[in-house]
Parts: sequence; structure tokens; C-alpha cells
Amino acid sequence: MSQATIFYIEDDADIRDLALYALRQAGFAVRGFPDAEGFTEACAASPPDLILLDIMLPGVDGMEMLGRIRQDEQLRDIPVMMLTAKGTELDKVRGLDAGADDYLAKPFGMMELISRVNALLRRSSRAGVPDQRDVLARAGVTLDRRARTAMVDGVPLDLTFKEFELLATLMSNAGCALSRAQLFEAVWGSAFMGNTRTVDVHMQTLRQKMDRASAGSGASIETVRGVGYRLRADREQTR
Repeated sequence: MSQATIFYIEDDADIRDLALYALRQAGFAVRGFPDAEGFTEACAASPPDLILLDIMLPGVDGMEMLGRIRQDEQLRDIPVMMLTAKGTELDKVRGLDAGADDYLAKPFGMMELISRVNALLRRSSRAGVPDQRDVLARAGVTLDRRARTAMVDGVPLDLTFKEFELLATLMSNAGCALSRAQLFEAVWGSAFMGNTRTVDVHMQTLRQKMDRASAGSGASIETVRGVGYRLRADREQTR
């Protein structure tokens, strides 16, 4: 099995070097960067398997970099862990909703970092859901994973990163009732120990956007009492 490659963007050389040393000792191939410029060039040459990203960076900050990563066809599916001094619950939610797969606040222990890296790589390797076709169309909803677009009866949906992932998970399991815990783990990752009420809030906004785009289409997502949510599998089309 080949070594997993990790890129770490951190402007504090002491923190960066310590983390890279620990990861290297754990068997990973690692590269560190003080800012976005070198990281971008390295990704163009050979993308990594996982990205560690500080938020407070000179020039382009970590949140903007995360947005660019999630918009880049070559990088958007690579797991990203935020490593940052911004450790409040609100900071974590913002980072996760912006597309981060995990969020570790400074100061952090090297053993915990390695454990979370391993967990992220395991989840990434088995991230497949029952249906991984690029384009899905069910119950009047069409979703294109590669283009990162979603439509209701031909009307485009303006979704956040997490709303898109939530809809993709439901569509990939159309007709199946998924618990809030299952949805939370699939979309936010099990490493985030938050309240699964987060799922309900995002589901509400997703339904509202679907309703506004095409009257009544939010009803394609059904609440399964005592369990969670299900996307209706009728009017199914796939390719």
C-alpha cells in the first residue's frame, strides 16, 4: 500500500515543522507550505491525499483557500482538516459548513492529530455511497457531482457545500430512511462531536430552497418519524 501524502499550510514554522515531523514518523509523506502560493503550485503538479489547513494565514486566508479547494475540480474531493487557534463552536460550525471535513483547535497534541488524520483517510477511502454515478435524477431533482450543480424540475438550486452533500447523500440512498446520525456522519464526519440538530437545521433550509425553486419540491424529502429523513424514489431517472 502506498504512502498517503499530506500537505500542511501553516505560516508558523515551529508548529508546521513539529506536525510534519510527527506525521512523517507515523509513516506519511508530507510537505509543508507557509502560504497559498507554494501549496497551489504543488497541487498542480501532484495533488495530495489529505490537506491540513490553518485559517489565519498571510495573504489568502484559510477560509478563502478552503473555498478555492472546493471549487477546484482536481482538489474538491480531497479531505481537508482545519488546524487553527479559532476554536469556538461557532468557528467550528463555520469551517465545517464551508466544506472542511474536520476541525482541530490549537494547541493540539500530535497523537490526536495523527488519530484524526487516520480517521479522515479511512473515511475517504470508503466514502463511496450506494450510488456513485456522476448524475442522479430522482423525484424531479437532478444532481451532478462533477459540476457541483443541482436542479429541481430544471430550476437551479443555490446550495451551500453541506446542503449539496446532504442532498447527494439522500439521492444516493433514494427510498431509504437515513437516521440523523447516519446523515451527520456522512456529511459532517464522525470526528465532529456536535448536536445532530445541525442536520435538522440544514434540512430545513434545503427544503426551503427546493420549495422556492419549484413549488412543492421540498416535499420530495420526507421526514421519517423517530428515524430521520428519506428522499422519495419515484420519478426515478439515472444515467
